[in-house]
Amino acid sequence: MTYRVLFVCTGNSARSQMAEAILNVKGNGRVEAASAGSRPAARVNRYALETLREFDIPWSGHSPRSVAGLEREPWDYVITVCDRAKESCPIFPGKPALAHWSLPDPAEVEGDDAAKRAAFRNTFREISRRVDELLALPALAPRSSIVK
Repeated sequence: MTYRVLFVCTGNSARSQMAEAILNVKGNGRVEAASAGSRPAARVNRYALETLREFDIPWSGHSPRSVAGLEREPWDYVITVCDRAKESCPIFPGKPALAHWSLPDPAEVEGDDAAKRAAFRNTFREISRRVDELLALPALAPRSSIVK
């Protein structure tokens, strides 16, 4: 069984795009991840794409898109990755498991390129850690890793 996970953020330009890419790689075919935003930005943040490349995570994603209409699709998990998206997340039928990962927005970090890159790296590492925890859940764990 392939589980469907939707990451929701405000702009769908950084955290949710990175989460989608990381989970699709680490999920190794057991998970189909997607992402969307409550108020989509014009484009994916360049630092998000740069950070994914730096950590060898392929991005075959999409331009920021709206969550509108995605509530009609079947999702096993819906995860908001920012506080504003949590407040405006639509109701999803079918009772998907809902989770909230309160992650600071690396795009709001001010300073030079080094400071911005550091913020995106930190966000990447935190998302990666949380994805590992998600994949360790019994429902998502590979059968060979479940102790009987």
